Amino acid sequence: MDIRDHNRRAWNKAVEQGNRWTQPVTPEQIAAARRGEWQIGLTENEPAPADWLGEVAERDVLCLASGGGQQGPILAAAGARVTVFDNSPRQLAQDRLVAEREGLSLTTIEGDMRRLDGLAGFMNPVGYIFDLAASERGEFVVRHKLPYSDMESLTEAERETWIERGEMLEWSHTLTEQIGGQMEAGLVITGFYESNSSDQPIVLTPLSVGSNTLFTCLTV
Repeated sequence: MDIRDHNRRAWNKAVEQGNRWTQPVTPEQIAAARRGEWQIGLTENEPAPADWLGEVAERDVLCLASGGGQQGPILAAAGARVTVFDNSPRQLAQDRLVAEREGLSLTTIEGDMRRLDGLAGFMNPVGYIFDLAASERGEFVVRHKLPYSDMESLTEAERETWIERGEMLEWSHTLTEQIGGQMEAGLVITGFYESNSSDQPIVLTPLSVGSNTLFTCLTV
């Protein structure tokens, strides 16, 4: 199957359903960003440290897989020259909605981030060992070995149900790939903080890498 096409449609559907990561920022947030009072939300409960990005005015900022009308418009309102690159046209439309509403200059590009050399977001690999259906009932049952793949770790019936529900397809990555790969590319980890998600006990761990920011998840 065409994974990119499926995930594009899944995120388009998430916009229709009001997923929290598809909801545009408010006029009040944009006004605050114009005053220099802004935050970037990478996890549900903790904003990214302000010193990770520093002064963004007049800087070129590329937001990879960051559609949804959130990070891009905030950075544009803070004075950055922003390009948002995402696989979902509906997510990119959310960025354009805010840009048009607030008179912001912002560029959106639809495409496949896997074809770019850049930073990416990863889920906590530990979270993939648990049985998803059981976790939705509040039970944590160890089931899968790592690395995990929706295309290989689930049964055919489970996978078909998952696809019919329009859920995004995911893969896990080892810490060697996540951290070692970045270090091998010459990046230096310069920041670290932990944040919890309200619907699961997995700890989300964003990292600051050099002058760029990577959202990745490492520990429980």
